[in-house]
Amino acid sequence: MALNSIKNVAPLKIADAGDKIRHVFIRDFLVDCSIGIYSHEKEHEQRVRINVDLAVREGQKAIDDNIQNVICYEQLAIGIEAIIAEGHVNLVETLAEKIAEMCLQQSEVLSARVRVEKLDILESAESVGVEIERFNSQV
Repeated sequence: MALNSIKNVAPLKIADAGDKIRHVFIRDFLVDCSIGIYSHEKEHEQRVRINVDLAVREGQKAIDDNIQNVICYEQLAIGIEAIIAEGHVNLVETLAEKIAEMCLQQSEVLSARVRVEKLDILESAESVGVEIERFNSQV
């Protein structure tokens, strides 16, 4: 089944001009990951797809075409890779929680929605996984 053959996820309405909220996202980030509870899953990495959606407060500071004034999606991707490099995780839920926690460490991030999908588990399904949403308790 082709990756783009099924579109069963509605786009999120996160960006909001009235509340000055920007939607920062990473789509279909593919990584090899040591994940799973079964012994065969602990022996070989699996393909995992990760999607991240962040609601980011724009604040009063101008962007000024400066990467220092925005949430950098490249740094988010590096952070995800660092979490995966920490070693084996049993549950997709645990990986999603760790990614959300990393995203929410930035004070501008109001909420994080994280989807983690294992791609090669069920022959008759494109993916299996979990999606969570977490709010920044510091704001």
